[in-house]
Amino acid sequence: MIEVTLVYGFINSVILALTALGFSLTFGISGVANFAYGAFYVLAGYAVWIGMNKLGLPFPAAVTLSVILTAALGGALYRLVILRVRGVEISEVIATFGVGLAILETFRYLGYTGFEYTLPVFTDGSVMIGSVYVDHQRLWIVGIGIILAVAIYFFTHYTKLGLAFRGIAQDEQTALSLGINSDRIAGLSVAFGCGLAAVAAVLILPRGTISVNDGYTVLLNAMAVCIVGGLGSTIGVVVAAFLIGYAQMITDSFFAPHWKIIVSLVAILAILVLKPSGLFGKQKELEERI
Repeated sequence: MIEVTLVYGFINSVILALTALGFSLTFGISGVANFAYGAFYVLAGYAVWIGMNKLGLPFPAAVTLSVILTAALGGALYRLVILRVRGVEISEVIATFGVGLAILETFRYLGYTGFEYTLPVFTDGSVMIGSVYVDHQRLWIVGIGIILAVAIYFFTHYTKLGLAFRGIAQDEQTALSLGINSDRIAGLSVAFGCGLAAVAAVLILPRGTISVNDGYTVLLNAMAVCIVGGLGSTIGVVVAAFLIGYAQMITDSFFAPHWKIIVSLVAILAILVLKPSGLFGKQKELEERI
């Protein structure tokens, strides 16, 4: 039991980090909490399914098209919706949540529910880790998740566009004075975030069926990881993902699977009471803001 919890707790933690990276990246750069994030995750999954089953595309082509389409729609979301309310936090939340709700419920209305909506695994088979069997898809998730996190670090630290991202995130006014277009960078950050949600969907959804309800679960888990770790902190996302990931696995092992979602809610409540800025957050503490 302990070995199973350790192995699958690690995998679950990587899954949480993978689903939260895009949400954290968008907020860290543009300051926008994209509440349509879970909807774009589900949209990417259905886009792959439609590409394969309706358009006859091979799996790699459907995946590529899905990621590009999801990122493009994320950019369009910023240009058409977020840009008009940017800076008014409550309006950003309402607008993005409304868009996400419309996307998810449209899929439900069109009848995209059922066990036939599945994505193929990358490779079949399993391996033994100690005395625990782990399927290949979970190994793909762990491997690509780690590579993606490292790639994002190098991108934001060693490329011109990545440095522009960091410049806007650290001091928008100074970045503007240096000729960096903050609206363009913010729009790209939303597109990148939605693209990362699509990558997460392509990796994670082959473990089961695509469901509209996944959008709400992914959004909640991404928010929990980012709030606990500190909004905008990549290190915080990783640390929080492992804390929540193992807590969920322990809850699943010793109680029941349906209690796992409660862990995210309890984590959000606890961190808001004890340390509102998050473990690695840069925002001021609640008592300093009052």
